[in-house]
Amino acid sequence: MARILVLYGTTEGQTRKIAEVLATELRGRGADVDLVDAAAHSPAASAYAAVVVAASVHVGSYQRSVGRWLRANAASLRKRPTAFVSVCLGVLQHDPAVDRELKAIIDRFLAPTGWRPDVTKIVAGALPYTKYNWFTRWAMKRIVRKAGGDVDASRDYEYTDWDDVRRFAGELLTMVEDRTTAA
Repeated sequence: MARILVLYGTTEGQTRKIAEVLATELRGRGADVDLVDAAAHSPAASAYAAVVVAASVHVGSYQRSVGRWLRANAASLRKRPTAFVSVCLGVLQHDPAVDRELKAIIDRFLAPTGWRPDVTKIVAGALPYTKYNWFTRWAMKRIVRKAGGDVDASRDYEYTDWDDVRRFAGELLTMVEDRTTAA
């Protein structure tokens, strides 16, 4: 079975949880999976049959460690099946203007890396109010209130659709199998 890298960048931990579920689901379907935090390690993409990269949007950008890794591995990524999982709360708004902004954020992030994933998936993240410092909590409440979301900062909110993440893992594995069989 294919050896797959699931590389992630996370700020509060939700993207790590999403990457872990992807890795667990891929393993359960027979794949050999390495789960790696881009801030801690920098594996070579060339060692894998396929690569999944997950990162979260914060103040309009993604984790720098993920961007550095993508730039360093862009040539290898172009030679194998790849996917980008963008974790963002904006997907919950179902607003065409927000959807265009999310696409623009992804494009601005990927353009300097020289990489275009075969598949891009936007996944809703979380609002871990209890982990935020007072300023971040205040700022997030303002943003979320404007979007019509949950503003009770005494608790955390998780919006990730775990069934959808698991389905996506199955779709990824099918793509990898199709591409590696055709090669």
